[in-house]
Amino acid sequence: MPVTTRRMVLSGAASLALPAVVRAEPETEISFCFPVAVGGPITKIIDGYAADFQRENPGVKVTPIYAGTYQDTLTKVQTALKAGSGPQMAVLLSTDVFSLVDDDLILPFDALISDAADKAWLSGFWPAFLKNGEIGGHTWGVPFQRSTIVLYWNKDVFRAAGLDPEHPPATWQEHADIAARLTKANERWGTQIPSTGFAYWLFQALATEAGGTLANAAGTATDFASAPCVEALRYWIDLSAKYHAHPPGVVEWGTTPRDFLEQKAAMIWTTTGNLSNIRGNAKFPFGVAMLPAGKRRGSPTGGGNFYLFKTATEVQRGACLRLLRWISSPERAAKWGIDTGYVATRPDAWETPAMRDYAAGFPAAAVARDQLRYAVAELSTHDNQRVTQALNDSLQAALTGKTAPDAALEQAQGSATRLLRSFQ
Repeated sequence: MPVTTRRMVLSGAASLALPAVVRAEPETEISFCFPVAVGGPITKIIDGYAADFQRENPGVKVTPIYAGTYQDTLTKVQTALKAGSGPQMAVLLSTDVFSLVDDDLILPFDALISDAADKAWLSGFWPAFLKNGEIGGHTWGVPFQRSTIVLYWNKDVFRAAGLDPEHPPATWQEHADIAARLTKANERWGTQIPSTGFAYWLFQALATEAGGTLANAAGTATDFASAPCVEALRYWIDLSAKYHAHPPGVVEWGTTPRDFLEQKAAMIWTTTGNLSNIRGNAKFPFGVAMLPAGKRRGSPTGGGNFYLFKTATEVQRGACLRLLRWISSPERAAKWGIDTGYVATRPDAWETPAMRDYAAGFPAAAVARDQLRYAVAELSTHDNQRVTQALNDSLQAALTGKTAPDAALEQAQGSATRLLRSFQ
């Protein structure tokens, strides 16, 4: 009998005799919900990470669950956990942390680790990205899909208007003046700042640049109606009403990158998470810059953290921590930043050969990282969904001319004060 045939027969006989050991079952299974809210091949990347981790850790089965927008993901997770069938982890907005703690759904990561290596890992993220997850002396969120707001500009349009294509606006006044020069009636707006979906986030950038602070670190009080906040909202409105360089009314978050790609907007403010999308689809040279300064530069951080749910068993918690250490290693944090445009969340990721080569060949990738020194924690409070919705509604009322800026922000502040009273 040929050797190959004989081996096949023996293999088949062994399979019949020992069915229980032919295919070993995973020691533990974990799943995590993941939001897909920004353009790009995100699901393929995450699926690839899950497959690679399982190959290196055959005792753990990992199942990503894609759940739509951040809001969709939060709703689905809360519903599943209350029904006793939820995932062990999820990537949710960093600003959801107060709500998750208040609902007693998550565990602090620092309470689950004890050895020096784990402690060094948890403290090794950019401090600006850790701020939103730190409450009461504990770290509740592991930074993963993180960003800041940046300005994208079309260099060809700058050049055609007689402007230096390598000099983006550095101040509010420059931004307004340049936007006015770049506007062409019925063809192109000079600048575009979206005001749906994450209106509060874009407004926080403006308010920070005006010298304002939207909320205290404890998440128990807001200051929406302060003089810097009113100044910020008036500037946003003036881009349209005074300079005629910005679309009037409400601007859609989801269509803003497309408007830039279709050259309907010469400059846009949006997440660095759109960087790979724009780089892959722009038919013109573009630049990426820090947001222009009012009294100062500034942007809130944004994006999602990994959270670990209390319903996870002891074994699952260990597997989850192993996955998080693996997926946020310097090499993978670098690869995630390169593949998606999000900011690699650890300083050591920027020292990897892959990231060094990438940033050297594409300097725009480092803009959001460099802006972290001016960054502030994203607006986050107790009862965060309703507080930010009140602010979003007031911002849109002002941007559409239904309410004066100061009155709109007074309304938002009144709503926030009522919502947060019980947490004070």
